[in-house]
Amino acid sequence: MAEAHQAVAFQFTITPEGIDLHLSYQALSQIYLSGLRSWKKRISRIKNRIIKGVYPASPSSWLFVVIAILATMYMQSDPSMGLIAKIREHLPLSLSLSAQGQTVLSVLLFSTLLWLSLILALRFCLKLLLSYHRWMFELHGRISTKTKVWATLVRLLSSRKPLLYSYQTSLPHLPVPSIKDTLERYLESVKPLLDVDGFQRMTRLAAEFEKSLGNRLQKYLKLKALWATNYVSDWWEEYVYLRSRSPIMVNSNYYGMDFLYVTPTSTQAARAGNTITALFLYRRKVNREELNPSRIPGTVIPLCAAQCERMFNTTRTPGEETDVLQHWQDSEFVAVYHRGRYFRLWVYRAGRLLSPREIQYQIQRILDDPSPPSPGEDKLGALTAGNRTPWAQMRKQFFSSGVNKRSLDCIEKAAFFVTLDDQEEGMMGENPSVNLDRYAKSLLHGKCYDRWFDKSFSVVVYKNGKNGLNAEHSWADAPIVAHLWEFTLATDAFHLGYTADGNCKGEIEHSLPPPQRLSWDIPLQVQMQVSESLAVAQALADDVDCHVFPFREFGKGRIKKMKLSPDSFVQLALQLAYYRDRGTFCLTYEASMTRLFREGRTETVRSSSNESCAFVLALEAGEDREHCHKLLRKAAEKHQNLYRLAMTGSGIDRHLFCLYVVSKYLGVESPFLKEVGVCLYWGDWFILCSHGCDHLDKQPQKISYMLFFKDLIFDLSTTTSESSNNPKMSFNSFKEYNESLSN
Repeated sequence: MAEAHQAVAFQFTITPEGIDLHLSYQALSQIYLSGLRSWKKRISRIKNRIIKGVYPASPSSWLFVVIAILATMYMQSDPSMGLIAKIREHLPLSLSLSAQGQTVLSVLLFSTLLWLSLILALRFCLKLLLSYHRWMFELHGRISTKTKVWATLVRLLSSRKPLLYSYQTSLPHLPVPSIKDTLERYLESVKPLLDVDGFQRMTRLAAEFEKSLGNRLQKYLKLKALWATNYVSDWWEEYVYLRSRSPIMVNSNYYGMDFLYVTPTSTQAARAGNTITALFLYRRKVNREELNPSRIPGTVIPLCAAQCERMFNTTRTPGEETDVLQHWQDSEFVAVYHRGRYFRLWVYRAGRLLSPREIQYQIQRILDDPSPPSPGEDKLGALTAGNRTPWAQMRKQFFSSGVNKRSLDCIEKAAFFVTLDDQEEGMMGENPSVNLDRYAKSLLHGKCYDRWFDKSFSVVVYKNGKNGLNAEHSWADAPIVAHLWEFTLATDAFHLGYTADGNCKGEIEHSLPPPQRLSWDIPLQVQMQVSESLAVAQALADDVDCHVFPFREFGKGRIKKMKLSPDSFVQLALQLAYYRDRGTFCLTYEASMTRLFREGRTETVRSSSNESCAFVLALEAGEDREHCHKLLRKAAEKHQNLYRLAMTGSGIDRHLFCLYVVSKYLGVESPFLKEVGVCLYWGDWFILCSHGCDHLDKQPQKISYMLFFKDLIFDLSTTTSESSNNPKMSFNSFKEYNESLSN
């Protein structure tokens, strides 16, 4: 926008009398305000770098150190033990400064060095404290003296209010587990799934691997851990996500829903206006680092915030062999899709964020625009939904110059993507469950061409005012997007609000330039590839059966009254449901975060354990209630312990994954790692396979059961054509059994 104003700010004509110069003072004012905002952001970033760079100390503590040293020097005492005199002797400006000036300058230099040393010492102490994780394994109400002292020290060093990224340099690095521990936990996890001969074979392969190749691979992994910030995350991002050549739609991208029972307004443009405003307010907080760092609930233990950096202005750019995540600084516009047309909507004017009412006004202009899409434009987004290599080839050949490049840049450099959907979704009518199924599928893949799946996230606003989002997975995990979406929904409904007639609040500046329609020149070859990508994406979308229904019977409060972990309860319910559905057990993937460590992402909790299988088998065999009750609690405690191990860097799968990657780099084969690849298929190797890894050929059926207690929804998702045998009934049976226990 600033460039457009600049173009009309200076106008001149050449006349016989000379040059007639005309200045647009309004345009000059807007350019000035836009530049002023830019400089304010730069100064704010420099200030934040200084504040978080000296954390857990403060910049003002430097002055305290200087005054303290000067005071001791004034009292004829030398706290530096001769270092100040040494510094004074080596000052290059000794001839141009008085003796007193040399002394003061020497004191300043010594104080600064002492201050920096103290900061490094405090940061090192904080890192050591944050490396202590035994507190997580202590029983509730039985906290040891060591943990109490530790908690006190952490609180003291964290007493200053931190910025969003203040803890980053103090977070410990993810440790590399020992080969022996990983193999022992691995064998324990597969024991209930293998027969006697199979388990003995895996035990033998594991022992051979530990004695021979395992130690060699481990040395390379420890070497990487010495210089890498996190020995897992870069390989995880590259090989699990970015190197995938299959569609990211459904396979990688995930969705978030709106309020289920509340719709703040039924006006589509108004809902879009408040939603976009709330998202930019969140981006402002992220840029200014005004958000408090995420912490373990009920503690002062911080979590890594590195994933927040690529939340906005980020796109996954396709490549022929691997994709690349590109991030830009502070785009002042969003890309909008409506009925086959693409628009660029500026949300800043003269350095200020437009009011929600102004954004609603601009959105309404897009909705009222009667122009048809240009040839090939309406389904162009299908390129991002199909296989990655064809999209990369089309992008390189037809979108690297000219009008197509300019329009594609507008989409990729936008803060985020907005779809104004012409459908109505949500809990509607007499059968809300059916509508929720359609709502979830719409957010997951839409029409396969009306979302831009490469963007870090795309916001979808429906005709009836419901909204939701579709997020790309490679740049961050779901909790980061969940915090963003929770803030957005809360700000939209409770902070920004709406007028009585359902419109956004605020005034409108009617001189706003209209949203810019993006132009395309789509040749026939690209149109053919769009059709092919759409066919691939549509087949994938048709293979997804998604069933979502409200679950109001009980929530996590009821489970806690039984003195059980809600997470353990749900995971055991899934084990029981799967066993009743399939008559067997399988390795089960549950994600645990590892953000206690710098740049940590996730680890696998292998929820299927000896204890969980024993509970399910006892329940199915009809054993007495007291015995089943004991097995239930034992299985829940085991699951909690597995979760804690995963959180604290002692998981199995990420370590095995990295060992496998090292073996591929070295060009060596391991019979154990090959067998592990098959056994891990229902764990992390399932993700690898579904993203196009060539070391596993056959893809078994995938069934996932998810229960979200926050909204009390039980969600059954199946990506196979074969339907399962009513797992809802299995879950209800489990619920009735536990109710009998509580009674």
